[in-house]
Amino acid sequence: MYLISAYFDESTTFKIQQYIDQVAKKTGNTFMIDNCVPPHITISAFHTKHEEQVIGLLEQKVTKLKSGIVQWVSVGAFFPHVIYFTPVLNQYLHTLSLDIYNCITQAGNISISSCYQPFCWMPHTTIGKKLTNKEMLEAFQVLQHQFGTFSGQITKIGLAKTNPYKNLAVFELS
Repeated sequence: MYLISAYFDESTTFKIQQYIDQVAKKTGNTFMIDNCVPPHITISAFHTKHEEQVIGLLEQKVTKLKSGIVQWVSVGAFFPHVIYFTPVLNQYLHTLSLDIYNCITQAGNISISSCYQPFCWMPHTTIGKKLTNKEMLEAFQVLQHQFGTFSGQITKIGLAKTNPYKNLAVFELS
């Protein structure tokens, strides 16, 4: 599986990583840290046999993309094992997801996850993953006391492989 993700400016990355670290410390679940998963918003998840073609298409597309502001406003869960921050699906995020979708569908033989297709995408920034029921409750307790609405800037787009997580290409946005 491949992922295309949005990455943030240094201060936003640092802030989100602190939340990830706090949840890991409280719960003892270090999945995010152990797997070197950086703070991000996944824009697309797909299977392809044409990795180089996707990289080429992204390389062309990102020259036309701009950085943009995101505001995280809530804590959410994908039950039973994931806790995340929810950003507002503003015009910037919506357009970014459509632009990336339209870009990668130009690659031959690509299968995009139904959760990452237009009007089915739920933008989120994972804070804890593969949590037990007890760990989910502990994570919510940490975030209930720590989380407050904040904004940050998307500054990069990256293509990664999963299991294990490995960046294949990262592109700076203007």
